[in-house]
Amino acid sequence: MFKSQPEPPNKGKKYPPQPLTPAEVAAIIAQCSRRAPTGIRNRAMIWLAYRSGLRVSELTALKPSDLDPADHSIRVLHGKGDRATVRYWHPDADDALHRWIDERKRLGLARHGARLFTTLDGGPVADDYLRNLLRRLAAKAGTGKRVHPHGLRHSYAVELRKAGVDIAVISRLLGHSSIAVTARYLDHLTNDAAGKALMTVTLPPLEPRS
Repeated sequence: MFKSQPEPPNKGKKYPPQPLTPAEVAAIIAQCSRRAPTGIRNRAMIWLAYRSGLRVSELTALKPSDLDPADHSIRVLHGKGDRATVRYWHPDADDALHRWIDERKRLGLARHGARLFTTLDGGPVADDYLRNLLRRLAAKAGTGKRVHPHGLRHSYAVELRKAGVDIAVISRLLGHSSIAVTARYLDHLTNDAAGKALMTVTLPPLEPRS
């Protein structure tokens, strides 16, 4: 008889989002080897996740034919709600991505039908692999934050908004179903406006007790 698996300690809990700074993402990526095939692959996965806003399931399902380097577009066939969408990645991820594409060819992993991100024996990389990888790398980098694939998506959205990108454009880039979803998403991610408002308020001083 099979024993039931214990539920994870965070099941049913919701934590405040913790978007990463560019320096924190750089520190995490720096933990990946630049020479080992797995390190080259992991760097490419993290860079592409960070600079495209893809969900982890969308990222791991990609095939090389889904990417068009000419316009940095990504064909996502099964996005949230099983919707097909076209997304994009920022050129910042080009170097890491191209290095992995070259490496997978060298390793003989570029056979027809193979996923973009594979194990060294050609099997697909599981979603949980990236989740666990980010936790390990974040611990080594000493970020002090909960780091997970969706957190890279959070960070991408916050950076776009801080750079002045219109919410309608961010909505398209994230693959959201509507601008209203994106507005709620961004409100959930950052309390910058509330924090700035607090700094302008003059509160009465406390009277010292005798």
